[in-house]
Amino acid sequence: MRKPVLMSFLYRLLHLGVIVVALVAASIASFAQTADEAFTRLAADSYSDTTRAVEILVSTAHPNAALIVEALNDGRLLAGPGGVVLKTPTGGFVDARTGAALTAAPADVKTVRLNNAVRRTVQAALGGLSLLNPEPAKRTAAAEAVFKSRDASLLPIVEAAIGKETDPRALAALRQAQAAILIAKPDAAPLDRLGAIDLLRERGDQDALATLRSLAGEATPALKDAQARAISAIEGRLRLWAMAQNLWYGLSLGSVLLLAAIGLAITFGVMGVINMAHGEMVMLGAYTTFVVQEVIRANAPGLFDWSLAIALPAAFIVSGAVGIAIERGVIRFLYGRPLETLLATWGISLMLQQAVRTAFGPTNREVGAPSFMSGAFDLGGLAITYNRLWIIVFAGLVFAALLAILKLTPMGLQMRAVTQNRRMASAMGIRTGRIDALTFGLGSGVAGLAGVALSQIDNVSPNLGQSYIIDSFMVVVFGGVGNLWGTLVGAMTLGVANKLLEPYAGAVLGKIALLVCIILFIQKRPRGLFALKGRAVEA
Repeated sequence: MRKPVLMSFLYRLLHLGVIVVALVAASIASFAQTADEAFTRLAADSYSDTTRAVEILVSTAHPNAALIVEALNDGRLLAGPGGVVLKTPTGGFVDARTGAALTAAPADVKTVRLNNAVRRTVQAALGGLSLLNPEPAKRTAAAEAVFKSRDASLLPIVEAAIGKETDPRALAALRQAQAAILIAKPDAAPLDRLGAIDLLRERGDQDALATLRSLAGEATPALKDAQARAISAIEGRLRLWAMAQNLWYGLSLGSVLLLAAIGLAITFGVMGVINMAHGEMVMLGAYTTFVVQEVIRANAPGLFDWSLAIALPAAFIVSGAVGIAIERGVIRFLYGRPLETLLATWGISLMLQQAVRTAFGPTNREVGAPSFMSGAFDLGGLAITYNRLWIIVFAGLVFAALLAILKLTPMGLQMRAVTQNRRMASAMGIRTGRIDALTFGLGSGVAGLAGVALSQIDNVSPNLGQSYIIDSFMVVVFGGVGNLWGTLVGAMTLGVANKLLEPYAGAVLGKIALLVCIILFIQKRPRGLFALKGRAVEA
């Protein structure tokens, strides 16, 4: 009994094997037939045939599909009666069908032509073929390209890639690409399209919103309802992210205003001098950065990433020295005469601008960014540039350093004493003239540091400082003269308010509205947000 059973089992196994072999042979024959069709179409010298050939190569996953499509995109694909040939970047030739090297191209082949429609198909095909790249980052980028193209011919490749994907980020991008294709595919199953709408709602960016609005075909009431709810949810989320982006821009602008105004707050608070040349101290710091970078480019290019670190002390010294010279040479003779001081410092500002024009020319100068300050990154729906981020950090460090100088050093104690009661400080033996000179030098040096930072986000020109002098005075007056905390709060408040008003009122009207609000505020609180305390101040 066992022998007939065994023979029957072997017979069935043999029969199954024959069927499997037949199916594999049929599959191979079908693949060969479709591949032959693709190469025949490439040789036909027709845009529509070329488009169809690319689609066949991609859908059948031909072993040389990536090489062929890439060569077609680069203009290195030759086709004709003699066959289809790839021209390698080094000048050699390869048979496109087999991948075998050729000594020369056949005489009867010519470059396959492209038009815009074929180029779009080729770009989509390159994205689809990159979905199987070994590197997760490239697979993710390819999935994003497919998401934007929404090419329905790539759906089988996307689905196959989803089944093989192990990287979470790449898998999410692939599922979103699949959803975008299903949204644009009129004959897709309604349940699949509902799932695609939910997936795009989770993505929630502008690309997802545009994809949802392109819902193709006769949509069912359920699809239209899901589409409307998804669009409403995304628009609400984008409004919140837009507000957060404006807040970020406001903090960034506030940090710039803080750097430009903090030196003026020290000078104005201690000396009571309206220094119209303060903007030129900022400009000198920016040009010092330019000179430092030019010297490094000419003598030690490898140190370029350290150029700002070298420029910071240099700018502080140059601007501080010029500030002390202005105070000792002009301003100390004009104390108690505010109008003459204002006119004198305005004249000095014009002289400094003309001196810089003579030395460096009137055109903008290029100041490069070190590698660590180049580029940007996304945080949720926020786009954050590294240069602005570093300026915010730098502004915080400068503020902390000045606060430490004022609170923890003998010079800071003397400066605060002179600020609160100059006569009493002089009677206690403090050399107020020396404190005035050092204070003016410190404020000018900090303005030079601001120039180093501003050189990374603004044009370095002789008029650089004029763009910030009015805003700096607004920050100082609004925050409280001579008060660092008031300057910080004033700079951030004005920066954020300015950026929140811009989308509704525009840049110019927003600044005018802000100026009117500050004038009204000063009418109620003439000493600003944080008024200094002291006998002379209260008198």
